[in-house]
Amino acid sequence: MTRSLLASSPRGILRLLASPLLALPVLLSAPAVQAAPATQAEMGLYTRIAAVNVCIARAAGIDFDKAVGVAGETIAQLILGQHQGLIQQVGDKPLTIEQLRKGAVNSAVLGAAEICPKSVPPDVMKKVEAALKQAGGGKAPAK
Repeated sequence: MTRSLLASSPRGILRLLASPLLALPVLLSAPAVQAAPATQAEMGLYTRIAAVNVCIARAAGIDFDKAVGVAGETIAQLILGQHQGLIQQVGDKPLTIEQLRKGAVNSAVLGAAEICPKSVPPDVMKKVEAALKQAGGGKAPAK
């Protein structure tokens, strides 16, 4: 005589519900195939996402360092998870999470200085402007 799922014992139902959880480590593990490095376009998108997150957090009253830290960590984890720490512009060697964090935080600060300069503390804006001037590249963000 077969019993329906509803008539099963509570233990049987729990085992049935828990069994898919056993596959989670396998499903969530890193793929065996080498991930493609993040392209320049993807890095631009990630920088923009981090910058927008900083601007939104600042508008909500969150401390600048905390906002930048969270945005940077999000992007660092994204690059590590999706691209195994590889960035096309940097080379063939994967970056460590510490290297990714530093770069992502810097990108978030630079992006926020461009998108929402009034949300960036004045001392940080001065450092951004000096770094841009020293690099000889981009223009200083509008104030």
